[in-house]
Amino acid sequence: MLAALLDLVLPPCCAGCGKPGSAACHACTAELLRNPAARPPDPPPAGLPECWSATTYDGAARRMLLALKERGRTVVTPVLAAGLARVVTAALEARMEPVDRRPLALVPVPSARAASRKRGHDPVRAVTEAAAAELRPLGQPVVSVPMLRQSRRVADQAGLSSARRAANLSEAFEVVPGRTGLLAALQRRGAVVVLVDDIVTTGSTLAEAARALRLAGAEVPLAVTVAATPRRTGTRPPGRNGRVRRRSAA
Repeated sequence: MLAALLDLVLPPCCAGCGKPGSAACHACTAELLRNPAARPPDPPPAGLPECWSATTYDGAARRMLLALKERGRTVVTPVLAAGLARVVTAALEARMEPVDRRPLALVPVPSARAASRKRGHDPVRAVTEAAAAELRPLGQPVVSVPMLRQSRRVADQAGLSSARRAANLSEAFEVVPGRTGLLAALQRRGAVVVLVDDIVTTGSTLAEAARALRLAGAEVPLAVTVAATPRRTGTRPPGRNGRVRRRSAA
C-alpha cells in the first residue's frame, strides 16, 4: 500500500531499470513483449500442460515482477498483463486455435493466503484480470476465473529441488467449492482453460494446479506465465584434471 501511494505522489521511475519518467520505460516494456515462446522446464513434471512464457526470468522482467510482488508496485501490473496477453495470443496461434472465436478461461494459480495478506493483494490474480481486459478489445471472448485455492499449507518453495517442490505441492490445490458448475459450463461452451502464473521454474506448481482442475472435469491444454526461469543444464568447462564437470538442473 505504501509503495502504491508513493507511486502516486513521487515522480515515477521505471521498475525495470530505474530510469525516471514512467513506471515502465519503452525499452523495458519492449524487452518484456518481444519474445513470447514455449519454455517448458526440462525435464517437465508429469501432468504439466503445454507451457509458454512471455520472456525469461532475468533483466527487466525479473525486476518488474519483484517490484510488484515484494515491493507492492502495482503500477507495473498493466505492463506485465500486456506481456501475458501477448503470450496467450502467441500460444493459441501456434496451437492453430481460432484466437478470436473460442472463449478463454484464464485461471490464475492462487497465492498462499498468508502471502496475500502480507502483500495486501494477489499479484497473479491482478495480472490475470488485467490480461483478460487487454484481450477483450481485440475481439477475444475471455474471462478471468479464480477457481482454485490452496487446500493446505505449503512450505516456501525457494531453494527446494524439483523433487521436493513436487512433494511440497502434492494435492495442495483444489477447485473452490461451488465453482465446479461454472467450470462445467465453460467447458460446454468450448472454452479453452489456460492456467496462469507469474514464473515457471520446475513446473511443479502448474502441474499440481492442472491436476486439481482435471479432477474437477476440466481439460487443461495450456499454461502461460510472464517469465520462465532459465534452467542450468549441460556441461561446464573441464577442470584442472581435464574431466568435464556436469551441471545439474536447478
